Order: sequence, then C-alpha cells, then structure tokens
Amino acid sequence: MAGRFVRASKYRHVFGKPTKREFCYDNLHISRNAWDTNLVKVNPEYLSVNWESGGGGAFAVIPLNERGKLPDQIPLFRGHTAAVLDTDWHPFNDRIIASASDDGKVFIWEVPKNFTLYTDAEEVPSVSPVSRLPGHSRKVGHVLFNPAAEGILASSSGDFTVKLWDITTGQASITLKHPEIVQSLSWSPNGAMLVTTSRDKKLRVWDVRQEKPVHEYAGHEGAKNSRAVWMGEHNRIATTGFSRMSERQIGLWEPGRKDPIGGFTSLDSISGVCMPFWDDGSNCLYLAGKGDGNIRYFEYENDKFEFLSEYKSADPQRGIAFVPRRGINVHENEVMRAYKTINDTHIEPISFTVPRRAETFQSDIFPPATGLKPAMSAKEWFDGKTAVPAKIDLESIYDGNAPVEVPADYKPPAPAAAPAPAPAPAPAAKKEPEPAPVPVRAPTSMADQKSSISAMANKFQDDEEEERDDDDAETSSFEEISRPVPRTTIPAARAPAAKPEPVKTTAPPAQVKPASPVKTSAPAPAPVSLAAPSAAAAVPSSPAVEASLEHIRQLLEQQGKVISEQSNKISAQTQMITRLATEVETLKKRIGAGTQDQSERIRQLELELEAARS
Repeated sequence: MAGRFVRASKYRHVFGKPTKREFCYDNLHISRNAWDTNLVKVNPEYLSVNWESGGGGAFAVIPLNERGKLPDQIPLFRGHTAAVLDTDWHPFNDRIIASASDDGKVFIWEVPKNFTLYTDAEEVPSVSPVSRLPGHSRKVGHVLFNPAAEGILASSSGDFTVKLWDITTGQASITLKHPEIVQSLSWSPNGAMLVTTSRDKKLRVWDVRQEKPVHEYAGHEGAKNSRAVWMGEHNRIATTGFSRMSERQIGLWEPGRKDPIGGFTSLDSISGVCMPFWDDGSNCLYLAGKGDGNIRYFEYENDKFEFLSEYKSADPQRGIAFVPRRGINVHENEVMRAYKTINDTHIEPISFTVPRRAETFQSDIFPPATGLKPAMSAKEWFDGKTAVPAKIDLESIYDGNAPVEVPADYKPPAPAAAPAPAPAPAPAAKKEPEPAPVPVRAPTSMADQKSSISAMANKFQDDEEEERDDDDAETSSFEEISRPVPRTTIPAARAPAAKPEPVKTTAPPAQVKPASPVKTSAPAPAPVSLAAPSAAAAVPSSPAVEASLEHIRQLLEQQGKVISEQSNKISAQTQMITRLATEVETLKKRIGAGTQDQSERIRQLELELEAARS
C-alpha cells in the first residue's frame, strides 16, 4: 500500500498458542486471597501455586511433566500459620523456593529429590521448610531473589519495609524503609539496584547496599496498584498503573530522569491491574491483565514500546507466570511461555512462537540466556561486588549437549539485517585500500535520460506492487526466513549491462597473474573493465592504476558538466512553460468569449505550450 510504512521486526508475527485442556494442570485449589500477587511462579522444572487450604497456609509444587487432572490429595508445602501470599524460585537452583505469608514470616523450602504428586501412601505427606526467616512485624506480601548473587532474597511487608536476607545465615542486615506499603519490586540485572512502587504513588530506585533511594519520582496518579519491572541490561524501567480517570497506563523510565520517557501511554479502561513481564532475550514486554484474558506484548526499540500483537482469550486470569528463558523450547521456535490460572481450578500453558518453517537453530531469535551460575557469593555481594551472571548458549541445548557458557558482558544484538552475498576471498598479498569500482559511462543524452526515468517509474511501480503483496501476506501466521536482498550493484563475476569504453592499462603482461596455471596465448594485456575488479587489483599500486583512476576522474568531471548543462536547459524550459501558461490564463480572463483572432492566438499559444511540455 502506497504511503504505508511497516516496521521490520523478527517478532512482528509472534503469536500465542494455548494448550488443550487435557494437557493443562487441572483439579487445583488456587488461593482466593485478594492480595495483589501473581499467585503462581515457574522455573524450567516446577510450578508453584498459592493453595486454598484450611488449618494454616500452604502452597503446591507441581512438576511440569505431570500434566492432566491431578490427584484429589497431593503433597503440599505446609508450615505457615496463615495464607501464603507469594513465592519465588531460586534463580540458580531449581529446587529451592521462598514463600511469604500473612503470618509475617518468610520460609525457605527445598523440593525433595524425585518429587512427584502421585503416591501410593495412605496419607499424603507434607513438605516442611528448611529454614525460617522471622523479622517482619506484619504480613509479608512479596519475595524476590537477587538475579546475580547467590542466596540474596528481598521481602516486602506491611510494616513498610523491604528486608534483604542472606538465606544461608538467616540474617537480614539491610532494611529499606518506605512511608507506605510496597506494591511491587524488581531487581536490576547486576543485583545492585532495586526499584519499588508503593501506595504513596512514588517510584523509588534504591542503591540497596547504601540503604537509601538514589532516585524518587511521582509515578502513576491513579488510586489502584502500580507495578514496576527492570528491563534487563537496558538501564530502563517499565511501569504499569492507572490515571486519575482509572485508565490503565504504561510508562518507560530512565533512572535519573524525573518524568517517564514520552509520558504515560494509555492502554484501556479495564479495572484489573496489568502484570508486566520483561524478556531480555527478545527485548519484549508482556502485559497480562488481572481479571481479563488478554496478554499484550510490545517490543522495546529506540526508547519506545512498539506494539506487536495481543493474545486474546475468553478465560480471565487472576495470576500468571513466565518461565525463564533457559526453559523455553528452542526446537519449536518458542520465544516465551506463560502459565495462567483459569477459574481457580486449572493452569493453562501458553506458548509464544515465531512462525518459521526453518528446521535449524535460529540464532537471531535465541541469543544467550542467563544460566545457573551466580556472578558472586552472598558475602561478595554484601562486600560491594557488582557483576552480571554468566550466560549460556542456547544452541548447545538445541543440539542436546551440556549448556555452553558465553561471556557475562553479553549485550542484546542490534536488529538483524538481511544477509548479504558472501564477499570474495581476500587476496594473499597485502594491498593498499582502493576506492570501490565505479562503472564508467559515456555522457548521457536527453533520450537516454528519458529511458532512465521510464525505467525508474517501472521500478517504483514494481516496488509498490511488492509492498501491496507484503501487506496481504501480513495477516498470515507464518513467515519465511528472510532472503538475501538483491544487490543493485553489478556483481563482480558478471559483465556490466552497459558496455563502457574499455580503459587500457599500460602495465606489462607479467604484472597480471592468472588465478590458475593456464597458459595465455595473447601477448598483449586485455582491456580492463572498470565495472568489475581486475586481476591487477591484487598487486600494489602502480603508475598504470593511477593513470586509470585519473581517467575515471576526468570522465566523471565530464559527465558532471553535461548533467549541469542539461539541468540548466531543463530550468530554462520550465521557466518558458510557466510563462506561456501564465499568458494563456491571462488572455482567457481578458477576452472571455472574445474575437476569433484572439481565440486563434490562444490556440497557437496552447500548441506552443503543449510542444514545450513534450
């Protein structure tokens, strides 16, 4: 479609694919507590669910491979004396999980080896915590592990504090004091900073080891909860919240800047909180609405959120969790997988996939992901060390091998350009830099320019048709692997379309060495076409090459003069056309239906005007 610009993106056609009911996790008793958390958390091995149970709080851990309808009685993780409000998995140990409860305590648990929900025992055993972290005076609403250090846990409480725990010692030596209840928190990727939102509508960025906020801004103005998520290694923060008119909003922040970049962006007027999730591998932000069934996803580019698409469902979710990137299915071109609650009875996996037909590893959509090796110990973190965890190459997982580590200072790649044809092999001999080969043409005439303009018009018409075809294909759920874009320059191995006059060099035949030992019968050097690299380019600069370049420069200057003269002629013709048109219009206004002589004069001027235009 003419005039329409379509932004190029590898993730433009990502779509969410739900799972059939028989492959979901059914027969659950998901907690009905109204505290604003995600209710579920997931890692590549297990899924944790806040459980509705009597006799104190509990949560369930479900192995991801045990799908379908679960038994009526399953092992629960019991120990809290009030409802469990939040859980979080250890980022470097898939069997360690922390829980927060309405009883004001934080517990650390370890999933037993070979844990399963199916047992032949008459009485289903419960799992007990391995350590207890008492210290808050009111309910604990959130727990979140440090993404870079080993065993550092943040917990937020109704006593208006966020405590930083070393789970191996059970001590909380750092406390961040807030004026109101904390509504959300998120770590920076190196574990040195923490961003929080609270009921006083403030967004705070903390240097946690200094126990003070380094930045504090006025956040979303609405009365309902707001959330924040640190956008990986981009040094940006995304927030969701509400306006004064209760419209859902999204904001993009740079630490040190008091206002969101580009202001707040309104989404809709639905009343449910938007739960944000950031994927550092694809630079995409997923927004899941609490109370509705839709999941929007945006791509971050040039300090903007570019809307990609929306997964729509008639089944609303109260809680949702996204699996870490190291747990996605690279064989199915899956870039993200979510687990959403439905009707408080079952959990449905949703796979977000890039539709491609290729059957090889897609390195452009699967950059390295954070692995299972922390960047530092808890002691090193408390002593002030800052680092990013090592990453693993997902191609090694694709091949079925052990994960291969890559440097920790990995940065997300720039948008991939279309692959170009492979360059010609470099010559063995070292050569000085040369200007790119330029086709030399004779000065063009007016007739040649007309044919060139006609060819350009046909080209633009073809491009417009191709763009229209692309728009028609945009509704398809599949896209092909990007093909190499045809180059507009003349390939080196092909003769040029226009036959320029050959420029003969004066170099002796001995200086031009054939690529293979083939005896040449012509004693004189062959004419060298400047549209393609010659064998003489493999030798150092010589007087013959300099003479050729000088000849090229002269021809270019001559062509420039011709073009300048033709431009002057065109300008003069344009002025004459304008003058004749003005004179015709003036005479028409003067005479109206005038005499026949004047009409003849007008017809004569119109003929001259038509001749000038042609």
